[in-house]
Amino acid sequence: MKSLKKILAVLLISVLAFALIGCGNGDSKEEEPAADAGADDGKTYSLKIGTALTDADPLTKGLLALADAVADETDGKLTIEVYPSSQLGDTGDVLEQAKGGSNVGIIIDTGMLGDYVKDMAIFTAPYIFDNFEEARKFIDTDLFKSWDEELTTYGLRDLGCNWYQGARNFYTANEVKTPADLTGLRVRTMGSEVAQESMKAFGAVPTALAWGEVYSGLQSNAIDCVEAQTSAAYGASLFEVTKHVTFTEHFQLLTALVISEEWYQTLPDEYKEILTKCAIEAGDEAAQGTIDAEADYIAEMEGKGLVFSEVDKAPFIEASQAVYEKMGWVDLKKEIDAALGK
Repeated sequence: MKSLKKILAVLLISVLAFALIGCGNGDSKEEEPAADAGADDGKTYSLKIGTALTDADPLTKGLLALADAVADETDGKLTIEVYPSSQLGDTGDVLEQAKGGSNVGIIIDTGMLGDYVKDMAIFTAPYIFDNFEEARKFIDTDLFKSWDEELTTYGLRDLGCNWYQGARNFYTANEVKTPADLTGLRVRTMGSEVAQESMKAFGAVPTALAWGEVYSGLQSNAIDCVEAQTSAAYGASLFEVTKHVTFTEHFQLLTALVISEEWYQTLPDEYKEILTKCAIEAGDEAAQGTIDAEADYIAEMEGKGLVFSEVDKAPFIEASQAVYEKMGWVDLKKEIDAALGK
């Protein structure tokens, strides 16, 4: 009997012990899922940004300012390296790397982005905007934002299309007063379809040539003339190989800072916001730097013997209408004009 009592006592103690353990588990809080480490996980990220512009260009300086701002706001966990003068590679090649998911970006004219979102190319169409203020205003419209969203489906992320490089003019051996003076001239222009069609509308022969080869191309007569913005012409020392500049201002060149959408999505949300915000701010500052520096560039190039001439733009504007018909943008231009109150 004593043995049976001992056995029953042990069993009773065991039951009570399990009951206490059960009560203890019931009182404890459920284990919370691990929080997303996000930007605090200690991981670092790097981005390489290329441009065909020189290190003295206001936009290159803007990219360096962007790098400093992003590094500061992320405590050095997101860093940006800037490669001017096409050191990272040709614009088209870098764009392809970005599409493939590489941690690279490029300053590119929006006309080239028209290869993906066709209507986006109108941003660099001839005389679509009268000045930077108009173009900057259009960036904030729902229409332009819809183009940016569509661009992401092609693996590209536009961080800001407000990187203003200035109005583009013709740099020639002889003075140009009307489109007829450009007839038959081989002119180096941007590689986008809209730029090519614009030169044709003016009577010139668009010629493909990397920006880094323009100087030697003029020296060797591979091309007859160039259309370019003031800052780029100054940086490339075009005053040494051309004689005249005509203020046609046919393009208001706003370029985009485009990176890989795939790489962008690897960033913590906090870093995405910082990168996008800083890119817009740096673009606006660089644009103002371009505007502020233009008078100094012109004065210096005039001092080197380059002759600058004002021109009646009306014949050029009239000739440019053929571009809108060719590209199927007649109605789209009206829509943009209406959005701008023109």
